[in-house]
Amino acid sequence: VQLVESGGGLVQAGGSLRLSCVASETSFRFLSIDIIAWYRQAPGKQREMVADISSSGRTNYADSVKGRFTISKGNAKDTFYLDMDSLKPEDTAVYYCFSPPSSWGQGTQVTVSS
Repeated sequence: VQLVESGGGLVQAGGSLRLSCVASETSFRFLSIDIIAWYRQAPGKQREMVADISSSGRTNYADSVKGRFTISKGNAKDTFYLDMDSLKPEDTAVYYCFSPPSSWGQGTQVTVSS
């Protein structure tokens, strides 16, 4: 599976962004995927899980983004999103989508200015 993210950019604190991730493999079957996740990596820090969604629709969020970020699946079975509201400067990072066991996107930069 190849994953391509988009939607990153520069936003002021308190603003919102929507990140998109599209799987390019036509055989992609969301229902056959156990978990799809968003991760992020800030400069000098380890990559951390931000949110994930299971094939049943169950979601899981890092404590730092609960109540502000929402992971969802789009109408197209190969597209999913990360809606980010009330952004903070500490949300600045490269955001990656991930499909187990080892498919990573190239990442999209999110920069939140204070």
